[in-house]
Amino acid sequence: MIYAQTVAQSGILSEETVRQTLVKGLAGRFKGQKVLALIPDHTRSLPLPLLFRMGVEILHDVRQLDFMVALGTHPPLSEEHLNQLVGITAEERRTLYKHIGLLNHAWDDPATLTSLGVMEQDEIKALAGANWHPSLPDIVDIRINKAVLDYDALLILGPTFPHEVVGMSGGAKYLFPGISGPDMINATHWLGALAQVVGTIGIKETPVRAMIHAAARRLPTPVTLAALVVTGHDLAGMFIGDLYEAWSLAADLSAQRNIIWCERPYQRVLSWAPAMYDELWTAAKAMYKLEPAVAVGGEVIIYAPHLDVVSHVHGRYIYEVGYHILPYLLHNWDRYKHIPLGVLAHSTHVRGSGVMESGIEKPNVKVTLASKLPAEDCAQLNLGYMDPATIDVTTWQNREDEGVLFVPKAGEILYRCKP
Repeated sequence: MIYAQTVAQSGILSEETVRQTLVKGLAGRFKGQKVLALIPDHTRSLPLPLLFRMGVEILHDVRQLDFMVALGTHPPLSEEHLNQLVGITAEERRTLYKHIGLLNHAWDDPATLTSLGVMEQDEIKALAGANWHPSLPDIVDIRINKAVLDYDALLILGPTFPHEVVGMSGGAKYLFPGISGPDMINATHWLGALAQVVGTIGIKETPVRAMIHAAARRLPTPVTLAALVVTGHDLAGMFIGDLYEAWSLAADLSAQRNIIWCERPYQRVLSWAPAMYDELWTAAKAMYKLEPAVAVGGEVIIYAPHLDVVSHVHGRYIYEVGYHILPYLLHNWDRYKHIPLGVLAHSTHVRGSGVMESGIEKPNVKVTLASKLPAEDCAQLNLGYMDPATIDVTTWQNREDEGVLFVPKAGEILYRCKP
């Protein structure tokens, strides 16, 4: 069921239209209830401060309203960053919004998690379909932040974009892996890796989406979804209602607004990762969203002059593994099987597609990193290196006819070649 929806025929939605849609979809719906709203962190573009203030105002009649950042395995936010995320001052936090909780999810703290049951191997095989592989776990404990059982209702407030693991993000992804435990995080990401980025990204129905929905159906707390479609940093569409139906409509609109279809593959791409991606773990979206538009033998340069860390949480594992194509990891499975599957998934997502020939990996695309990470780090990670100071972005612009593409804000818009 859809409670409210609106789509900008061209451009973006006005603030008044956003407010009217939120009022129609949410006002009075949770009166007297305890509500937990799940929101994204700073690595997603959306007018969250506007939505936070409107949401608190519209949901004035609830008994309790808290917001939890669906971090997955991203690092927790400080009090200052939580305030910045929702656009309030420290003074407003102490006064106007003192009754509103701002919470981090902690994926690696067992004390904060509860189990909704398990997925046995037969179910995992059925969900994975042709992408099942013995490297997937035989059983998955569906652990989730136990706070979800302490509330009368959940409200998910987040955008839908083409996504390298699940196909199209948003919706139940804010539950799994958004506020889930490591079992679901690792299993879903590795299943996405087995399907590979080019066979997943921008596709609505994928094995990982099926797994996420299968887990979400075990949650007893009712969920309402405010699914958003973003253009730039503003809203192009909103769908408020049932978790699955609202996501489906948002995914369809996102496919129209967030995918650029190219006439022919490019030979070189300068993909500028914005500062909101403050580690390679997320800045690698500058590769994911471009690989489908790059010719075999071409190159993607992840241009991130601000970047000085691979991953705050997973860095030591990534340096141990490096970045490799999927067939290489499977060929050397005994060497890497002790590494968390989510890290191995990240490794192969960044390195992209390719084949093994006579025991040698042959990636389809060269991946070069232009960041604060030194050349020796890039070599250890199995990535190319370029000094960002040597890059003049003006020389990359308007060269599409030469097979050269410059993407000034990479990471959310997917580039694909027309069939």
